[in-house]
Amino acid sequence: MSTTGTDPREPVTDTPHRPAPPADATRPAAEVRVLEPGEFRAAHALFGAALHAGGPVDDDHWALTRLSYAPGRTFGVDLPAGTLAGTAMSFGSALTVPGGARVPMAAVTRVGVRADRTRRGLLTALMREQLSDAVDRGEVAATLRASEARIYGRFGYGVASRGRNLRVTAGARFRPHAPSGGEVRLLHPEEAAPVLPSLYARILGATTRPGPIVRDEGWWAHVLRPRRSADGARAIAVHTGPDGDDGFATWTVRQEGTDFGENVLELGDLHAATPQATAGLWRFLLGIDLLRHVSAHLRPLDEPLDLFLEDPRACRTTGVGDETWLRLLDVPAALAARTWGESSGEPLRLRVHDDLFPVNDGVHLIGGGHAGGTNGAEPAPAEDGPADLECDVAGLAMAYLGDRRPSELVASGWWTAHGRAAVVRANQLFAVPAASAVPWCGTFF
Repeated sequence: MSTTGTDPREPVTDTPHRPAPPADATRPAAEVRVLEPGEFRAAHALFGAALHAGGPVDDDHWALTRLSYAPGRTFGVDLPAGTLAGTAMSFGSALTVPGGARVPMAAVTRVGVRADRTRRGLLTALMREQLSDAVDRGEVAATLRASEARIYGRFGYGVASRGRNLRVTAGARFRPHAPSGGEVRLLHPEEAAPVLPSLYARILGATTRPGPIVRDEGWWAHVLRPRRSADGARAIAVHTGPDGDDGFATWTVRQEGTDFGENVLELGDLHAATPQATAGLWRFLLGIDLLRHVSAHLRPLDEPLDLFLEDPRACRTTGVGDETWLRLLDVPAALAARTWGESSGEPLRLRVHDDLFPVNDGVHLIGGGHAGGTNGAEPAPAEDGPADLECDVAGLAMAYLGDRRPSELVASGWWTAHGRAAVVRANQLFAVPAASAVPWCGTFF
């Protein structure tokens, strides 16, 4: 976060935090293999069943869904009879880090194990093979959205961004001095296909917010496919400001009650380059007829919608939850890629524990011209010696994008501090400038 803590009374713990070994570490590893393209559909069906998402996809759906499967990046484990028992995939992307640089990353998704083969080490084998493959590809990080929050910490993932769920009264009036926004036009999915990918890329290129990722062609092909379901057809709108298109939103509408007009608009995607575009899109959505509410899932914690409205209670936060989980695969490269806040004195010595990748395990220097300093530097290998602070790689991920301050992580036992002054310096170094906003990804995968 952008706030820096400098209170010397910040609590300090004395017991180093160590990652717990996987519960199934003593079991024999399953044989993991790369699936062939002809097996992707079976893997997709297995994943859907693991999430209780219904049966196999139909031919029309699969014709576009298959485009989101990257050859060589989908793994599986088999039963003795050769039937698929578990799967995991990823696609190559890039993660925006504090300072605006992007590092190559694996976007992990579609992880599932058959219900009759869970608790047997299959997930552990899949995760380790997938992470090792990402390292071999030169990817600095892996990210995912966790269906179960208790699973992925075992593999070095930590919560790196959070969001809030909103329920907004339809027709809520904007304050007279709220940003007015520009024009909004509706697009058919076929019209949107050549517009949205380039518009998102322009918004991404201008953002200083940590957390957004690059979306590949397969992601767009799957998401922008024309569809109609019990929840209604996907609608798409683009906002145009003084310099051209600068924002977009996608949504579906579902009926909530029995009377005509008892509908809820469920926001799927909203990205904007300016506060004016953000306000313009929300103004449009809340002004659509025959709605009771607008529901939005995991929006940025700092999105100022309530400040736009005459009645801030018309925008109700119904929950705050984890959005993306981050696994740093190359800690030296990750530390060198982001910028750091100003801190006086010697470089901070941070001891990182990583049971899976020994190259990350050791003391890393941050600040003072090391690990990026304030302007970036070549990555340096971990070294031995005393440390000012200690954490495991999952704990480092929680602070890396700026979602959690080191002082919070020390107080909660995720980090260990060897002196209170180190906590103050760490807060200063890990702070993200206020203009960059809190971390948020905004891409579901």
